[in-house]
Amino acid sequence: MAVQTVASSTDSTVDLGPATALSCRECGHRVPLGPVFACEECFGPLEIAYDFSAYDAEELRKQIEAGPSNIWRYAPLLPVPADVATKPNINPGWTKLVKADNLARELGVTGGLYVKDDSGNPTHSFKDRVVAQALEAARVFGFTTLSCSSTGNLAGAVGAAAARAGFRSCVFIPHDLEQGKVVMAAVYGGDLVGIEGNYDDVNRFCSELIGDPAGEGWGFVNVNLRPYYAEGSKTLAYEICEQLGWRLPDQIVVPIASGSQLTKIDKGLQELIKLGLVEDKPYKIFGAQAEGCSPVSTAFKAGHDVVRPQKPNTIAKSLAIGNPADGPYVLDIARRTGGAVEDVTDEQVVDAIKLLARTEGIFAETAGGVTVGVTRKLIENGVLDPARSTVVLNTGDGLKTLDAVAGTGLTATIRPSLDSFREAGLA
Repeated sequence: MAVQTVASSTDSTVDLGPATALSCRECGHRVPLGPVFACEECFGPLEIAYDFSAYDAEELRKQIEAGPSNIWRYAPLLPVPADVATKPNINPGWTKLVKADNLARELGVTGGLYVKDDSGNPTHSFKDRVVAQALEAARVFGFTTLSCSSTGNLAGAVGAAAARAGFRSCVFIPHDLEQGKVVMAAVYGGDLVGIEGNYDDVNRFCSELIGDPAGEGWGFVNVNLRPYYAEGSKTLAYEICEQLGWRLPDQIVVPIASGSQLTKIDKGLQELIKLGLVEDKPYKIFGAQAEGCSPVSTAFKAGHDVVRPQKPNTIAKSLAIGNPADGPYVLDIARRTGGAVEDVTDEQVVDAIKLLARTEGIFAETAGGVTVGVTRKLIENGVLDPARSTVVLNTGDGLKTLDAVAGTGLTATIRPSLDSFREAGLA
């Protein structure tokens, strides 16, 4: 059966490919596809429901492999029109899966260690995936302004995607973000607004703006477009498995900000299993946080099902969300898969950034330092099995968080002579 025969949306005016409805993650109530994010029955989060029943695994695999070298190779599994690849977008994805043998030796991993390096995206973070997906929903729903609340990377991704697609952009960030991220968000020419407070204050303001006439025609990628935006994270799971030869990894270590990335990676893995694209086998998902903002890790270690908000205080600002929306779902997934949620100190984050750079030539931002640091800690504590295949996510470029490694510099300063070179002990 041809892949293209999959059912369309329940609303005939909305073309989002295989997406059929929005479904509440808590009570299962369904509503037509639209720019809404909360269930009208129980206020639970909405997510995309699909009809994949027409797909044949072998034919679908061939279609994917023949597709473009970006996330649109997975268009048959995403809420996008069939012609998505022809529209102006930043086309992220298909980033490197690096076999990290040097890092594996350093950490004592024998089962195969890989770094999924998403710093290779257009604005050098994984946020390009989710924004590209949200942009297509914004087109369908007729929005003219693209917006977001952001800890930095998302602001840059929205600015770039909006510029490419001809949208206006207006994004909101905490006023004290790293300067590199501020510049990268501002350079695309959209409006960049600093809010006095932390990310949770910014997000709360954006939720208020949506309900105000001033926000009419605005698509907030991580608020009213959140169900579509979040699906972009599934493409990380798809790529990892395809790059492993259509195999599930045994273990994945994922950074936690809102928790959405981790939950959608799990969703992507489950979809691949149900579609018959990968062999069903157990896998474990581990969440990684910085100690200065570790509400999910704290809840996991205490055996709690409720995540209590924290006030962030960490150099890992891209993960500094003190009240993570998907926190409870992260706990469920970590426990269901036999994984865990762990945290590391800021000093351990910096050490891990340098370790990854020294061993694999990958300069990670602080979020990548968190995942590498947590991976090392999980191995040392006997929680993560070094004999099993493991994928660690690096979600951004270290050039965005230079302040974290600001003490790193010259080995020596010498005169332009061989004698000076030898005196410095470099010969």
